[in-house]
Amino acid sequence: MLINCVVYQDGKKLADISVDDISDYVTRDDCFVWVALLDATDAELRQMQQEFGLHELAVEDARHGHQRPKVEEYGDMVFAVMHAVEIEPTGDLRVGEVNVFVGPNFVLSVRNRSSQGFLGVRGRAEREAHLLRHGSGFVFYALMDAVVDRYFPVIDQLETELEEIENRIFDRGRGRANIENLYGLKQRILMLKHAVAPLMEATGKLSMGRVPRVCDNTREYFRDVYDHLTRINSTLDTLRETIATGIQVNLSMVTIEESEVTKRLAAWAGIFAVATAFVGVWGMNFEHMPELKWQYGYPLALGIIVAACGFTAWRFRRAGWL
Repeated sequence: MLINCVVYQDGKKLADISVDDISDYVTRDDCFVWVALLDATDAELRQMQQEFGLHELAVEDARHGHQRPKVEEYGDMVFAVMHAVEIEPTGDLRVGEVNVFVGPNFVLSVRNRSSQGFLGVRGRAEREAHLLRHGSGFVFYALMDAVVDRYFPVIDQLETELEEIENRIFDRGRGRANIENLYGLKQRILMLKHAVAPLMEATGKLSMGRVPRVCDNTREYFRDVYDHLTRINSTLDTLRETIATGIQVNLSMVTIEESEVTKRLAAWAGIFAVATAFVGVWGMNFEHMPELKWQYGYPLALGIIVAACGFTAWRFRRAGWL
């Protein structure tokens, strides 16, 4: 679906145009065309391929989707794949895809499985005419910067969840629930890691060494994006290490709880063993056991058993087993 199709000249918006009019402007050296598509169909991609002369391999990647983040060159054109990571109301992460085709006189963005648009990016670019004069390279930077900036709220959410789990990690009886929550959080961090790490590597090519011609005037801006990605990647590594530590601590707590239960069971078994010993002695069928015929023998025997069990229980309690 076509979102908008706009032509810019000297850093200013020239006009909203139709797809059929793209060929009238894309050949001019004094302007560039910016087209945005949402969940593009095969017919729309074929039309864009004809209008902009897109490489068939790049179009095929955009058509099939589910590509790893990357930046590739095809002659004068740059093709980039970025993952748009969003938080759903349930707290789960949804990974969309943003494909960007950048040429000397055009920018084509194709957004798939993502609910967050780039109207704010277009508005920002139009307000900064002195930067928009850099042409399609600046638009490419603005789109990438917007995708990367949307990773920060996701990280904040993940950090908040981790802090909540850490606050509950010493609560008795929550061992299994804590481990399940930590593993679920680890999976979501890994999803974000898969979006950040390859893009960081690809962005480094746009700011260091030989830079594609369309990005040559915006090299320092891509360096800023690379710094953001580096910081995000470092934060994700820290979160993963913290989760690993949390899992080990939680397993230790589970082991301690099981040990305490075992000690309690052993203590009660010891108490009953004392009672069983006395009852076993007096339950033997010997003929000469004077206390068996004594009128106070029965209450005395019960008193001795209770006293012995009470003393044993007191010793276990002092030892921390009860």
